[in-house]
Order: sequence, then C-alpha cells, then structure tokens
Amino acid sequence: QLQPVESGGGLVQPGGSLRLSCATSKFTLDYYAIAWFRQAPGKEREGVSCRSSSDGSTYYADSVKGRFTISRDYATNTVYLQMDVLKPEDTAIYYCALHPVVCPNYGDMWSARRYDHWGQGTQVTVSS
Repeated sequence: QLQPVESGGGLVQPGGSLRLSCATSKFTLDYYAIAWFRQAPGKEREGVSCRSSSDGSTYYADSVKGRFTISRDYATNTVYLQMDVLKPEDTAIYYCALHPVVCPNYGDMWSARRYDHWGQGTQVTVSS
C-alpha cells in the first residue's frame, strides 16, 4: 500500500524550529512528487509545500515561504520539511501526500483532491 509515514512533530515555542520527515520502507519515492499539507482544527486542509521528483523543483505556499524548506534524502528514501521561525498559526496536523512524478500545475497544487496517497499525519503545536 502506498502510504507514507510522517514523524517529527511536537511542541515548540514561537520562533523555534522543527523538522518533519515523510518516509517509507515499502516503496521508493523516486517516482513521486511529495507534498506537505496541514490542517488546523475547524479549518480546511491547506497545502504548504511540494517537491517534484523529476527535477527537484520546490514550491511553497505564501504563508510559509522563506521559513519552510522541503528537501529529499535519497539514501534514506525520506522527504523532510524543515520549519523555522514557527508561529502559533502554524499549529496543525501535518500530512505528506504523493502525486506521480511532478507537482500538480500551480492552480491545483494546493488542492488535496489531486493527491491519492496520504500519511496519517503528525501534530505540530507552536505555543509558549
């Protein structure tokens, strides 16, 4: 089953950092674009970042641009989301999701329905 596994969430103070991981030992991520989404209580799922596997192109939502970085470790078959300068409004469950090869066109990139395979999520709480 094509289900990635997220980890790395936790409680952090405003201004702090966390690194989330999206990994699987059951299949290679080489043929998938990996996106990170988040969902806060009472809100819709929101796209955060996407990385294409074809050329490594990366994309970020305006709300996280300059603070979050998506990257890939080929040796461990893992995609990371480095989150810096965290704010209370970043509090959410973070999910990684798969799309074949390249991130969807920009008009659909942050549409959750474009992604077929999702992890279970990891909680990120930013609070003092």
